Amino acid sequence: MEVLVLIVSFIFLLVIGVPIAYSIGLSAMFTLMVSIPQVAALTTVAQRMATGLDSFSLIAIPFFILAGELMNRGGIARRLIDFAKALVGMLPGGLAYVNIMACMLFGAISGSAIAATSAIGGIMNKRMEKEGYDKAFSAAVNITSSTTGLIIPPSNILIVFSLASGSASIAALFLAGYLPGILVGFFLMVAAGFYAYRNKYPVGERMKISTTFRYFVYALPSLFLLIVVIGGIIAGIFTATEASAIAVLYAFILSVVIYREIKLKELTEILLNAAKTTSIVLLLIGTSMAMSWAMSIENIPRDVSLLILSVSDNKIIVLLIINLILLAVGVFMDITPAVLIFTPIFLPVVTRLGVDPVHFGIIMVLNLCIGLCTPPVGSVLFVGCSVAKIGISEVIRPLLPLFAVMILALLMVTFIPPITLWLPKIFGF
Repeated sequence: MEVLVLIVSFIFLLVIGVPIAYSIGLSAMFTLMVSIPQVAALTTVAQRMATGLDSFSLIAIPFFILAGELMNRGGIARRLIDFAKALVGMLPGGLAYVNIMACMLFGAISGSAIAATSAIGGIMNKRMEKEGYDKAFSAAVNITSSTTGLIIPPSNILIVFSLASGSASIAALFLAGYLPGILVGFFLMVAAGFYAYRNKYPVGERMKISTTFRYFVYALPSLFLLIVVIGGIIAGIFTATEASAIAVLYAFILSVVIYREIKLKELTEILLNAAKTTSIVLLLIGTSMAMSWAMSIENIPRDVSLLILSVSDNKIIVLLIINLILLAVGVFMDITPAVLIFTPIFLPVVTRLGVDPVHFGIIMVLNLCIGLCTPPVGSVLFVGCSVAKIGISEVIRPLLPLFAVMILALLMVTFIPPITLWLPKIFGF
């Protein structure tokens, strides 16, 4: 009965248009009401929301969000695009490569797929359309490549997975995300290059070495943030939470003092936007933690584990089943609540079969990144289409081959663990 109430109430609330954070919290409360008094259920949900947010590692999320806001407005996107164009702009369909590489770099620096979609798409969509590229194709490239910023560190969602798993190291997850993120970007470049070649899109001019070097120098202060944040964490100089505060300070100096793209009077708006985004993310985390606790009390994770293992105890089959479930979940649920709700369900299953929690974290995040690009709730899809001023139905066709290569990358990451675990092992995590 409790499982039925949980599933039916959650789906019903989503269908009638209740925001997902409220849907998660209310369905958790309704589930508890089946077995305990109403007042106790309400109190328990409130307590679990507060307890779920009482984590030192979560302080990193608002800092990384603020750093992303500063980078989005600080002229970093334009410099990264110029640097990417100098590197790959001369190839067939070069602007598609530039779009992908710039999204990877900006997403990795800001830790936000939406920020990358908005900042890079706002510049690249116009440039690609001016050069004769199809608007829908430009938007599709921008949308899919922006999600690599959630895999390549620093990444807020990897911090969320670390919290949900209770055992996975944030530093190990950050290191583990590099090769899978680069792999996804490479596959997207291959697919975009083939599409561009088939449609005879223009080839950019080869830049002189001196010009390439100049663009590299312009972009170097932005790229150096990755070295400061990740290098400091790996070297043990500071924690991921402390690194997030350093990222804010660095982004502020870069955008306000060095690049001078942000005026001091604009900081109020930037802080307000960061606070709004933070409140949304933390509300999702709080209600998701309450739902996870309700499911744990009702033994749902154990029952799901037994159900999956009753189908097969073969690791390959189980991972395929979990990937299929997560692909379906990603279509209807945002990545943050999906990670918080389904990590306690699936992690015990895969660890029982010998899968490393860090490896599974990258599998889960990469899988759910695909859902960000799909209707009806794909936030990156909506932002990308809005920036490109194009309807969702128009962008679906060029998205399909890009989805295919993302799924291929997902399968490789799933069944070739060294892609994920090699770097953490090299650095002793």
